[in-house]
Amino acid sequence: MTAAEAFDELCAYTLTLADPEFIHQQVVDAYAAQTATDRDRPIKVAFALVGLCLHLEMGFTGKQVQRAHMRLAARSKS
Repeated sequence: MTAAEAFDELCAYTLTLADPEFIHQQVVDAYAAQTATDRDRPIKVAFALVGLCLHLEMGFTGKQVQRAHMRLAARSKS
C-alpha cells in the first residue's frame, strides 16, 4: 500500500466517525506536513503547521482548527 492509499483509507475512516472533535483535520494537516516538497506552495506547509500547533500546543479540536484555517484563508491576500 502506498502512502497516498493509506492516507485515502484513513480519510475515509475519519470522515465516517461523525466525531464532534473532527480528528480528520489532524489527519489532513499531518499528511500535508509530512509529504510537503519544494514544489508545494508555502501556504500548504504553513497551514499544516499552524493546524498542528493549534491542536498539539493549544488544545484546539479539529473543528476549531478547521475554523481557524477558514478565517486565515478569508483574510486579504495583500
